[in-house]
Amino acid sequence: LNNLDRSDGSARMDSKTFETPVALFVFNRPATTSKVFEAVANVRPAKLLLVADGPRPGKPGESELCQQVRQIIGRVDWPCEVLTNFSEKNLGCGERMISGLNWVFSHVEEAILLEDDCLPHPSFFPFCQQLLERYRGDSRVAYISGDNLIAEHLKTDSSYYFSRIGGIWGWATWRTEWQRYDRNLKDWPKLKSEGRLAEILDPPQAVYCTQTFDAMFENRGPDTWDHQWLFTTLKNNSVIAVPRVNLVANLGYGPDATHTTELDPRFTQPTTAMEFPLKHPAGFIPLKSMDRLAHGFAPTPLFGRISGKIRRVAGRLFAD
Repeated sequence: LNNLDRSDGSARMDSKTFETPVALFVFNRPATTSKVFEAVANVRPAKLLLVADGPRPGKPGESELCQQVRQIIGRVDWPCEVLTNFSEKNLGCGERMISGLNWVFSHVEEAILLEDDCLPHPSFFPFCQQLLERYRGDSRVAYISGDNLIAEHLKTDSSYYFSRIGGIWGWATWRTEWQRYDRNLKDWPKLKSEGRLAEILDPPQAVYCTQTFDAMFENRGPDTWDHQWLFTTLKNNSVIAVPRVNLVANLGYGPDATHTTELDPRFTQPTTAMEFPLKHPAGFIPLKSMDRLAHGFAPTPLFGRISGKIRRVAGRLFAD
């Protein structure tokens, strides 16, 4: 691994560049974009892929905000191959992310992926780079996550653990994994009829996912892309590598957010440095206890809060 100089794995701020491609997805938030872009600029990626959505019709001032954002991410002052995919019209959360990810992986074999409100710790980048290399070509691992909101409960001395649900507030994956993406959940009716979710998830998780996948399959779901990504990973019985410490802080809570409009301190946790060299888990067994905790106490990026109603339904469906 090149470009490392410190025990926390942070990249040196010198003339060298970071080898792994980095993709940044932006929209209309100059303040958060500026912070995230600065974090990316500090590691000096050799290849930077920029994806931007366009302003929404009838939103006064949004065109100017989108332009400000594009000016911010245009300030590349290090040796870097910059590729851009800017939409002049608004595609929305789902289509912009999906089309953007398709575009990213049409150009690169693997990438570190950030949105404009996900602020990474410097050690997030080498963490992802090392695991991208370690698990390259291993179809058991769907992606590497950067966030861990329940780190205080983790009982392992490994640098990361494997999860069924993971998170996408800063993540990394390979073209081969993204090519498995099942946008339309085409296999959901068969998997549902066979009760496959109950084989790998706890009852409340299985009930929640069943309701979520029903809505997405019937086009009743939100304008998003991550529910389909979760379905893809579950369908393929994949695992996600989750760091033992939180490596990405979410800056996106507030009135101008698309989804996370209410500030919740549980989801705005600070970042902590990852220690290097990494200590790898002995096997690939996902920690069901951590997934249960992550899903039970609060939403992760891929899960909504389990309501009391869902818990009651789960209790009836899976009662002994």
